[in-house]
Amino acid sequence: MAGQVGALVNAKWLADAINNNRVGPSLRILDASWYLPKLQRNATEEFKRCHIPGASFFDIDKCCDTTSPYEHMLPTESEFADYVGNLGIANNTHVVVYDGTDFGSFSAPRVWWMFRFFGHNSVSVLNGGLKNWLRESHPVTDQYFKPECTSFKTSINASCVKTYEDVLENITSKKFQLVDARVEGQFRGIEPEPREDTEPGHVPGAINMPFPSFMDSSGLERPVEDLTELFKQAGVDLQKPFWVSCGSGVTACHIALAAYLCGNADVCLYDGSWTEWFAKAAPEHVISEGKGKQL
Repeated sequence: MAGQVGALVNAKWLADAINNNRVGPSLRILDASWYLPKLQRNATEEFKRCHIPGASFFDIDKCCDTTSPYEHMLPTESEFADYVGNLGIANNTHVVVYDGTDFGSFSAPRVWWMFRFFGHNSVSVLNGGLKNWLRESHPVTDQYFKPECTSFKTSINASCVKTYEDVLENITSKKFQLVDARVEGQFRGIEPEPREDTEPGHVPGAINMPFPSFMDSSGLERPVEDLTELFKQAGVDLQKPFWVSCGSGVTACHIALAAYLCGNADVCLYDGSWTEWFAKAAPEHVISEGKGKQL
């Protein structure tokens, strides 16, 4: 079913697949939970205590560029291939990703985007995540059985990832829309960033679409017509190219997922996002109603 899966699957579909013993080489489930340090939640330990049956843990802090000064930047092709191959994922495997956040989804879209970047389109996000899975009374377990390793071949489109230099040039050229997924207070510069040595604010010309707005109060992704309206209200033209950003390249992928559901599959990611931008940018390129960046 490679290339034929939807970007979202619901809890009943996944529960039926588990009950029918379909989890294996053709279907793998990944718990991609990741939490900001201030939440004091250990995703690995939570996975050991409670996860969807048959799931493996995908650690974005391990499947990453460990040489970068910034958090969980994209790994090399060989690093990604080795990591997912060790999780029993081959090129014909349908991958379903979820996380355990109270939002319903937080880091899972990042892993969905990563798979697509590395050439694997047969990947879906579990709509509503573990939160909705539990609300619908589907089973969880503390049992883990490591999948048999396999080989995975990557095929990337490097232009889908944007650099600091790309974003800096775009301030003048305005060739692309830049959409930021952080909450409004951080975008405006009036609420603190979760990382030390980083003040809130945004890139000149950026548009704010806070990632929680793409989900309803139960954590489920909003219907396509609602998502389309959100983009329209924000002033984002879905027919024109745009890039996405956030704090460290995680929640930006919520925008990419929503755009994909609305028919735009070509959204690019500024992987370094605000953490890199604030570290490198000149003070006049940190737009803030608060402190901003001092010389």
